[in-house]
Amino acid sequence: MLSRVCSASVQGIEAFPVEVEVNAGYGDTKIIIVGLPDAAVRESQDRVTTAMNSSGFKFTYGRTTINLAPADVKKEGPSFDLPIALGMLAATEQIETDQLDNFVVVGELALTGAVRPCKGVLPIAIRAKADGRSGVLVPAENAAEAAVVSGLNVIPIQNLREAASFLEGEIKIAPTKVDLGKLFNQPLDDDVDFAEVKGQESVKRALEIAAAGGHNVLLIGPPGTGKSMLAKRLATILPPLTLDEALETTKIHSIVGLLPTGLGLITRRPFRAPHHTASDAGLLGGNINPTPGEISLAHHGVLFLDELPEFKRSVLETMRQPLEDGRVTISRAAGTMTFPAQFMLVAAMNPTPDGKMPGESKSSPREIQNYLGRISGPLLDRIDLHIEVPQVKFREISGDRTGETSAQIRERVMAARGLQHKRFAHKPKITCNARMATKELKEFCVLDEGTKQLLQNAMAEYNLSARAYDRILKVARTIADLGVSANITSDHISEAIQLRSLDRQMWG
Repeated sequence: MLSRVCSASVQGIEAFPVEVEVNAGYGDTKIIIVGLPDAAVRESQDRVTTAMNSSGFKFTYGRTTINLAPADVKKEGPSFDLPIALGMLAATEQIETDQLDNFVVVGELALTGAVRPCKGVLPIAIRAKADGRSGVLVPAENAAEAAVVSGLNVIPIQNLREAASFLEGEIKIAPTKVDLGKLFNQPLDDDVDFAEVKGQESVKRALEIAAAGGHNVLLIGPPGTGKSMLAKRLATILPPLTLDEALETTKIHSIVGLLPTGLGLITRRPFRAPHHTASDAGLLGGNINPTPGEISLAHHGVLFLDELPEFKRSVLETMRQPLEDGRVTISRAAGTMTFPAQFMLVAAMNPTPDGKMPGESKSSPREIQNYLGRISGPLLDRIDLHIEVPQVKFREISGDRTGETSAQIRERVMAARGLQHKRFAHKPKITCNARMATKELKEFCVLDEGTKQLLQNAMAEYNLSARAYDRILKVARTIADLGVSANITSDHISEAIQLRSLDRQMWG
């Protein structure tokens, strides 16, 4: 007898439907899986037959052919265990149901028949709704994740016997529901806060500007000045994720398997801090079958690269395209994948190999130049703000005075972002000032003659590139937004230049 079960798999960050066709016939006892299965899928026959026996079902002897359609797309992972098992039960008439066409089924089986969680459930649920399915059968641990898709019946499954009984109508399982409003309205219980940072008022101001406009930042200073401490607190002043941003961020974490168990939706902007020994594949994504890397896991959040010159130069250079385009394209023999990568880059570094400022360092000029030369000019040009982080004075460390809290700073950041959302309402691809292209710069960053002359003088004095010119305009637009100013004035341009000139002072 022939049976069919609807399932799905993930390619990139999107899911595509997979039909699991099972035919149980006569002949030598053998299970054949076709349709470009990988090793994990091929091994499912042993898990499935053992799980069936453990669940009280019989394995019918004879030739069983399992086809995963479409046959020209590679199928990966153990998530086909549950649909294969249900297909075999239907083909051997051990269950009788007309519900298989209504549900998309995914799940890994343990040898006991228990259903284990799997990756990529959120994009699969989104695709199931788009294809008109009434619901999904998913592992209980993944139910909250799938339930963020409204209008879809998400049935949490604990084991194979429960799935079979539900499809036959012997038991009823209440669909999992998630209150999206409650998820987004959860209080922010940050472990870190800007109020804990002593001194460094100028650096805090620069990070506020960066957060308000989505700008990339380079922090330069000796060890112990608080560069990492400041960077880790940047995420606490960013505006909350929108629903679309949260769904896209959650999809990426879901397919990599980093979504915490029971968490339906990521509502906090991610903060990723890979070690400087990270490889190209670890940072950008890759492997044999392309998967997202750290820059995609930081999508809509912060990517913090501490000790920037210690990263391999080849790794840093591969970031230039994602920083410019907001996405990364990976080509492998298995195919070409494009992953979203709109993140704020926050990098930190010492000014010299021994950590001291150039005038105080014992390193030779050649050693200092070789150290700074690990970071290329084109990469520096893509970083909007270059900020010196000085040593904190004793009276600031020992004093009782506390600075503004993250919540207070975040209010100003959100007000500035609100102005940008209105400004770019007719340009959905532009979410903040840092994403403006040349056309938007001409439209929204108009300068009067005096301000234009000021910028021209700075370009000549600091030998700034054309890309640096664009970055200064974007930062000045953000400073104006924080000041609720419709026009960019000379004061805004001056502050933007001040936050940009450090790289030319150090790199010559």
